[in-house]
Amino acid sequence: MNVDELYRRYGPMVIRRCTQLLRDEDQALDAAQDTFVRLMERQDRLKDDYPSSLLYRMATNLCLNRIRDAKRRKTTADPDLLDQIADWDDTEGRIEALSVLDRLFGRERESTRTMAVLHYVDGMTLEQVANEVSMSVSGVRKRLRGLRASLQELERS
Repeated sequence: MNVDELYRRYGPMVIRRCTQLLRDEDQALDAAQDTFVRLMERQDRLKDDYPSSLLYRMATNLCLNRIRDAKRRKTTADPDLLDQIADWDDTEGRIEALSVLDRLFGRERESTRTMAVLHYVDGMTLEQVANEVSMSVSGVRKRLRGLRASLQELERS
């Protein structure tokens, strides 16, 4: 069976697995695509006795690697805020931190939350974020500026 046939037959299964692990549709689609790219790169060395098991295992490993790598890269452009939240060891502090984040992100679109995580947590540049979310750099900048304004508004109240 060639890669094209495997993609048609097992693509939905791979996408479901990636979505289940990554909990983000866009990342899951990227991971599923990477799974089939790796399959193409190694197709001459692979047996095609049980392709569904192979693809399932490849997708799982790729997603787990992405999750692990994302945890390793966690940095931010605003370390004081994250340090402050991380230092809240008591229950009251944690509840307050969750409340602030909930009020801040509750007002924003999902895509704005994604941009904030990519830029402030993952340390991506505005250009990289813009490419990732298929927007212009000025659009990303405007959304993040609005998010910062919302945070300042919350701090005043």
